Amino acid sequence: MWGNKEKSETEATPAPAAPARINVAGRAPERSAIRPVATSLEGRAMSADATRQSVSLPVGAGARLGASIRVKGEVSGNEDLHVDGTVEGLIQLDDRKLTVGMSAKLTADVVAREIVVYGSVKGNLRARDRIEIKKDGSVVGDLTTARIMIEDGAYFKGAIEIDRNASDSGADFAQPAYSSRALSSPVVTAD
Repeated sequence: MWGNKEKSETEATPAPAAPARINVAGRAPERSAIRPVATSLEGRAMSADATRQSVSLPVGAGARLGASIRVKGEVSGNEDLHVDGTVEGLIQLDDRKLTVGMSAKLTADVVAREIVVYGSVKGNLRARDRIEIKKDGSVVGDLTTARIMIEDGAYFKGAIEIDRNASDSGADFAQPAYSSRALSSPVVTAD
């Protein structure tokens, strides 16, 4: 195949009993525990995506925006999101969890089922289930949620609206928090 040499009829070619190993540059052939699987793809059209190896993430891992990633605009999705980079705009993860990492800087309004803040957020947060601001976290904006936890050492400036119906029923989370504020809901203001 590699050299177009014709074999003479007098040369006998022994039939190999096992697949041949190639000795490259005088090195001994390496033995591997992994054996290739023969596949036949003749007559089948394949896209480039079909030949890529799939990487499986641990259950519940979700998506991640690394520390060097900067996003301007809208981020929406149907999986949990961990942000360590910079986001400006809107983050909408209706039934999912958003984790704002320690190195993250968000200038965004956020709508999610659950929001956990380790980094810095400037914008309104609206969570159907709960919002947590961890000890090194910083939030400047209004919060609307059914449950809230602010650890000692966290920084918060804004208003809190406890929406007791948010976790039980399908509250309208498409609307900004400030447009649906009811007089009967308890509102807490911190400076």
